[in-house]
Amino acid sequence: MGAIIGWDVGGAHLKAARVENGKVTAVLQLPAPLWQGLEPLEAALAAALARLGPASRHAATMTGELADIFPDRATGVRRLSALLAAHLAPAPLMLYAGAAGFVPVNAADAHAETIASSNWHATARLAARAAPEALLADCGSTTTDLIPLHRGAVAATGSSDATRLAAGELVYTGFTRSFVMALAPRVPFAGGWTPLACEHFATSADLYRILGDLNEDADQMPAADGRAKTVPASIARLARMIGRDVAMADASAWRGLAAYLAEAQLRLIHDAALQVLSRLSLPPDAPVIGAGVGRGLVLRLAERLHRPYRDLFTISSHADHASAVAVGLLL
Repeated sequence: MGAIIGWDVGGAHLKAARVENGKVTAVLQLPAPLWQGLEPLEAALAAALARLGPASRHAATMTGELADIFPDRATGVRRLSALLAAHLAPAPLMLYAGAAGFVPVNAADAHAETIASSNWHATARLAARAAPEALLADCGSTTTDLIPLHRGAVAATGSSDATRLAAGELVYTGFTRSFVMALAPRVPFAGGWTPLACEHFATSADLYRILGDLNEDADQMPAADGRAKTVPASIARLARMIGRDVAMADASAWRGLAAYLAEAQLRLIHDAALQVLSRLSLPPDAPVIGAGVGRGLVLRLAERLHRPYRDLFTISSHADHASAVAVGLLL
């Protein structure tokens, strides 16, 4: 059958997975901030192809159509599909269109609604083959997907971003790129409660760096202030969130603040998971399947739900790039 490369075109990153004879042989992730234009994506595509080598076929899914360089999602799907096809030619490109499966690139306009942000469905469809009854929790850099799997099928209520947000199946909080100001309205500090500044001073990556839970390979975007990605620099960014400088408290106080905000983020995900599970009676031993760079959060979620935990893939790098791996394997 030849090699297949699966692609996941996000708004901030490009992920790719090379599949040969039904096995994943290489994965990678490169920064591609679409809010800066299409040029970063084109550069990332060229770099990825140079590293992964040629393929006989390509499969793609995307969420990048949401980037604000496009006037609407349909335009984003059309332009991203055309860009991918041009860079990947002459090998054919198939686009993942949710429940409709794969469609050729010349059908992008007709299937724009189902192609848009369907990467979660590809991951869930693959997961359902291995775990017929489960809750898939894919915690990425920016968002967390919570997808029930029932009788070997994807049992999601929502299909679009809008319906999935309302159903609790899409939570706009992630392991590295979430703005700290979005995690809690106020925090305990120095014996009192203080509101957070409504400014992009720090991200969730800073929290997990301070707590020692961050794999630096997962944080490919610049820090909020453009400065170093070190624990002292992360503490300085976090201190600004409550109008303070680092010298105003000791290291244990800043670590405690980071732990509180990490807990607040987990509560957001936990509440959404309870909403999802309230609609479907999964067996008590149905596991939580973890994917994405934030699988550590998913493990803690499983503990709170009193359910066993399983990684989607036995190789951790595959789980970090779940949607790219999924479309490659599904094709």
